[in-house]
Amino acid sequence: MTAHFSWPVRVYFEDTDAGEIVYHARYLQFLERARTEWLRGLGFNQSELKRQGVVFVVRDMQINWLSPALLDDALQVNVQIQKAKKASFIMTQQILLGDEQKLKASVTIACLNSQTLKPLAIPLNIIAAMNIEDSEGVKSD
Repeated sequence: MTAHFSWPVRVYFEDTDAGEIVYHARYLQFLERARTEWLRGLGFNQSELKRQGVVFVVRDMQINWLSPALLDDALQVNVQIQKAKKASFIMTQQILLGDEQKLKASVTIACLNSQTLKPLAIPLNIIAAMNIEDSEGVKSD
């Protein structure tokens, strides 16, 4: 498994509804930003990956909203890989305020060819950076 990754997010007025509670769709943006920064932290820029013919897309997402986040909250958005297959991986994500879990999600990410949008095996250098085993047992060190 890859190490735990965490990205800070501050809740701004634009993220909230009239009650100063984070609007439900904003959580998806917070999760996306953390996944993007996690990938960047592994050394992969999504624009460059696309030029190389690789894109990652959300295939499935299960979300549990546990407690509302509020205006000015300083949140931590966590990312952790749970399982990898040849052309996809499953990660868990959490949004926390201190020790209080606000949201948990299971996200399936598919790897696609950026030209054809057909499934593509996750490149071995990305598997290696994630430090996970793929479905064929290929383990990186």
